Amino acid sequence: MPDYQELFEKIPDGITLHDAEDGSLLDANEQFGKMLGYSRDELLELNFEDLIADESPYTSERAEEYIRKAATEGPQTFEWRDKTKSGETIPVEVHLRQTTLDGQQRILAVVRDITDRKERERELKRKNERLEEFASVVSHDLRNPLTVAQGRLDLAREECDSDHLTVVARAHDRMETLIEDLLALAREGETTMELEDVALADVTARCWQNVETADATLYIDTTHTIRADHARLQQLLENLIRNAVEHGGTDVTVKIGALADGFYIEDNGPGIPEETRARVFEAGYTTADGGTGYGLQIVNEIAVAHGWEIDVTEANDGGARFEITGVTLRE
Repeated sequence: MPDYQELFEKIPDGITLHDAEDGSLLDANEQFGKMLGYSRDELLELNFEDLIADESPYTSERAEEYIRKAATEGPQTFEWRDKTKSGETIPVEVHLRQTTLDGQQRILAVVRDITDRKERERELKRKNERLEEFASVVSHDLRNPLTVAQGRLDLAREECDSDHLTVVARAHDRMETLIEDLLALAREGETTMELEDVALADVTARCWQNVETADATLYIDTTHTIRADHARLQQLLENLIRNAVEHGGTDVTVKIGALADGFYIEDNGPGIPEETRARVFEAGYTTADGGTGYGLQIVNEIAVAHGWEIDVTEANDGGARFEITGVTLRE
């Protein structure tokens, strides 16, 4: 057994060894054989071309080109399709590197089955396509008739004064809020993250001005500068502030403070019962009159997009407290 064989067998990925000049297969580990449905002995009886999908652009000529580049230009990494014993093809990620074994120049290939990753990518693509279609429906097919209804309401108010029209106006406002929240949620997955250093106190103060807070009070107790997408962070903060006012009342006190690896926002309102805390990030769940039930789901989506953790608990004075952790801090 060659000295390198023990190392080959301990690596969980498929490993193949090739001649640096003609690319022919010289050796392979058992994991590579399992990946394609062969025993190691069977593999060593096959030609290099037997293991290649041989469907454009996955041809033996292209594979040999990559091997030559690894020998002359340095390590190569690319996605490929290999052929199994049953004749099916599987997607793989290949890393090629030249090495010297027993005084001979060889090309070492590390081959990883990426079938699961490709399926996740396809599912994500399908999801984004559905979200794009949904956003189009929301922004066009719902907003247009709402605009017509609002215009008709304005005309009706010029002709008469009725409490019924006030109720209609409130319904229109709720529909507008719902549409905006649905659009934000649908487009959350397709927005590119642009991380930058953001002063948490400054952006919170601006967010406070953007939300109808009535007689509510804001207390800022953090000097953190964090790495975040500014627009998404602003949306997260505004939704949490709006949530505090909706549930805590017009005179609620809202506080944002520092954590060792993040920050928290809490209020002195009635709080969230422990038995319902697990549901607050669910789509459509709300206990507030006029709430859409999407504000906190958007908050959760933004936190996840940043790689943060968000948890809801009880504030010291009994109100609701949202803790966002796993945040990258800047000195």
